[in-house]
Amino acid sequence: MYQYKVAYIKNLFDKNFLEYASYVIKDRAIPDLEDGLKPVQRRILHSLFEMDDGKFHKVANVVGHCMQYHPHGDASIGSALVVLANKELFVDRQGNFGNIYTGDEASAARYIECRCTPLAKEIFYNPKLTPTVDSYDGRKKEPVLFPAKIPVLLIMGAEGIAVGMSTKVLPHNVLEVLEAEKACLQGKKFQLYPDFLTGGLVDVSGYQDGNGKVLVRAKLDTSDPKRIVIRELPFGSTTESTINSIEAAAKAGRIKIQGINDYTTENVEIEIKLARGVYSEETVDALFGFTECEQSISVNLLVIKNGLPTIMTVTEVIKYHAKLLVKILTKELELERNELLDKLHLRTLERIFIEERIYKVIEKMKTAKGVSDSVIAGFKPFLKEIGPRGVSAEDVDHLLTIPIRRISLYDINRAREEMETIRSRIKQITYHLKNITPYALGFLDRIIDKIKAQAEAGGGKRRTLIETFEKVDVKEVVRRDLQLKYDRTTGYLGSSVSGGEVVAELSPFDRILVIRRNGVWSVTGIPEKAFVGPNACYIGEANKENLSSIIFTLIYAEPKTGYPCIKRFQITGWIINKDYALLPDGSTVLHGDTRAKFTFTVKYKPKPRLKVFTETFKAQDYLVKGIKAGGVRLAAKEALAVDAR
Repeated sequence: MYQYKVAYIKNLFDKNFLEYASYVIKDRAIPDLEDGLKPVQRRILHSLFEMDDGKFHKVANVVGHCMQYHPHGDASIGSALVVLANKELFVDRQGNFGNIYTGDEASAARYIECRCTPLAKEIFYNPKLTPTVDSYDGRKKEPVLFPAKIPVLLIMGAEGIAVGMSTKVLPHNVLEVLEAEKACLQGKKFQLYPDFLTGGLVDVSGYQDGNGKVLVRAKLDTSDPKRIVIRELPFGSTTESTINSIEAAAKAGRIKIQGINDYTTENVEIEIKLARGVYSEETVDALFGFTECEQSISVNLLVIKNGLPTIMTVTEVIKYHAKLLVKILTKELELERNELLDKLHLRTLERIFIEERIYKVIEKMKTAKGVSDSVIAGFKPFLKEIGPRGVSAEDVDHLLTIPIRRISLYDINRAREEMETIRSRIKQITYHLKNITPYALGFLDRIIDKIKAQAEAGGGKRRTLIETFEKVDVKEVVRRDLQLKYDRTTGYLGSSVSGGEVVAELSPFDRILVIRRNGVWSVTGIPEKAFVGPNACYIGEANKENLSSIIFTLIYAEPKTGYPCIKRFQITGWIINKDYALLPDGSTVLHGDTRAKFTFTVKYKPKPRLKVFTETFKAQDYLVKGIKAGGVRLAAKEALAVDAR
């Protein structure tokens, strides 16, 4: 029974977790390929379309209306609406919607206003082609997907974290995206790179068609050698976060500045005054290396395609939308043609019904069936003009609802003109359907012209400059002005040790190698103050390239006999902060050296019958072995000291 309950609970958890994961992936975090929107964005636009009367609406009212469709509260709707409005494409805004440069938040929803743009309606809005489902409470219908005519996903970008997956789609220039779609329709090659509202610079060397990574930088003005002005920000940064990173770097000694001022209003302007003796040219690399002026952004183009999460490329998205545009425009033209054919059919029936006075025959009929039959019979001489559709019962009902006023004021010439206009439009639609690709290209050209006319969107001009630059290696630009001190008497080592000797000037990123008097060695970061023991054998920078050329020599006394031994070795690899033993436990190092050739004299402890008290050796006479190899005994006498020269 217990096992049955456990299995039941496990299955219940598995099922619920899978349903939750699927919901988060499909209905919250990941945008759909077709319209490029997340559900909350789609519901916001749907609300704006429903409320649209040409006037601005309070954002609070829009949020309240949208809550009919979005079950996750007003906060998520409000923040998503602000982000959508700040994209400057599909939502007109009025009031303080925050600042993408400074990171300032928008005013309260009751103070700011918005409305959908005509472009948004042209791109998304077509209720007759939009599939809908019941809202979460079953009272309303909401769109499943908008029939978007352009690749909104690439234009606006997207970011979201779901269960076990995430997406990061960078925004691209709207005009470049539309030109790429035109090129795709024409069978030409195209290539797209990101473009950001904050401007700045971007290196797309690692951008793998929507995946991989990009390197972004701020745009710096270094015309004045004593100050640097940040004119544009890298994607993902604000003036506040950038200033904080600069102040943190200055506090840590990475850069030397006198002060920093923020004059940002409509345009970014952060002034960095440099310290005395420091110039802009030598500070630029440090800014890129230690602050938000340079950032690496990893991208992952994950979308919902046909109900499933799929990783795609920018090229694949453009090709998909080129086919989708043709499909949507074809459906719209066919829908319009069918509506016009219906309208032409009714206008033809109305003209015959009134001009030929068929309505007169119904005066003698006493039953509804008789009226209907007499009307249908009256149209028999004109069936050739009416066409294969004939006259249906619905057509008769429509004719019988025509008011007397309209019959008496019927204008034959005006009716014929209207019918001719309808026929002309049907002929035009038929031509477009046969030449759908040129029609799609014409549609894209109209959208491009409208975007260029939008002053707020800057006419769709590219804001981010594409350049090639290498990521700054912080180890190369950091100042090597951190003094490493060692007090041989007390055995303390570090940057905060008072007294002692300066053994090296390093950067905070360097590592040091310490060989202690007991033959234990380790590689560590630079400590403020650490005990390594008096008279350490070796203290120096732990650089694999430098250490590969150094031959270490340790002359030590064996732990039990005190006999002198020599060990020569090289250090080629290590794990940070791990202690390694070079000698047997209890050994005492008499002398340590890093010279390849030197002569040393061993002094022996005086004992009865001992006639030779000193002996001289050459270090180069002994082989350099592996670091784990044992030492070589020099003599069977107890060593007292070593004198090297």
